[in-house]
Amino acid sequence: MSDVTGAGPRPVPQDLVGRAALVTGASRGIGLAIAAELLARGASVTITGRKAEQLEAAAVELGKGCGDPSRVLTAQGNAGDAVHREEAVRRTVETFGNIGILVNNAGINPQYGPLVDADLGAVTKIFDVNVVAALGFVQQCYHAGMGEHGGTIVNVASVGGLRSTGVIGAYGASKAALIRLTEELAGQLGPKIRVNAVAPAVVKTAFAAALYERDEAGVAAGYPMKRLGVPEDVAAAVGFLVSDASSWITGDTIRIDGGSLSAGRHA
Repeated sequence: MSDVTGAGPRPVPQDLVGRAALVTGASRGIGLAIAAELLARGASVTITGRKAEQLEAAAVELGKGCGDPSRVLTAQGNAGDAVHREEAVRRTVETFGNIGILVNNAGINPQYGPLVDADLGAVTKIFDVNVVAALGFVQQCYHAGMGEHGGTIVNVASVGGLRSTGVIGAYGASKAALIRLTEELAGQLGPKIRVNAVAPAVVKTAFAAALYERDEAGVAAGYPMKRLGVPEDVAAAVGFLVSDASSWITGDTIRIDGGSLSAGRHA
């Protein structure tokens, strides 16, 4: 795997061999990069996504990247659908023999602008997918073997959950709830299961394009690292959090923001 700083290839330890992971919302962007990272570390991975064609294309890409397509499974569906969640977890266990890693990456943001004018239906949908569905996947994994055998969970939050954004308030509030959910679950599920979160700032994906595409250089100039994030930045942190190298870390949220909050920027 390449080092996005330009320093050359980054060695990836083979520390997840024998473990099966489920990564939601992994047909593109951050989720796809996380799936690639876990595969590179030796895990088998189930990826989920709403669009079947895009999901299958991602699976082909991942299979080629790891050299073993049999280690990649797809589960098409909407994270907010309880039937889909049950099926994705069940098929992971049936195919790979266990479920040891869950990465809740699926998220939506159909609301923009002042909350006093927000469509409450859209706000409800945001919380259903970004928070309730994440808990639903945790419950399914717990009862499918993680509760007995242990495992690791990483929730993909956002710096918008740590500081007000002004324009994507419902999304930020949902990510704040996800961070609190992470802390609650860590306290309840330890020591067998560790639960952490990552909170990225603006990462160059199609999902976040509206936040930077008009003036990428100008947006990046406000970050101490003088560049926007890329999906691999988040994936590397997730790989660390699900590995035994972070065995005494739980209930934490790691900011992956190029120093933006330290510099006093809004999320």
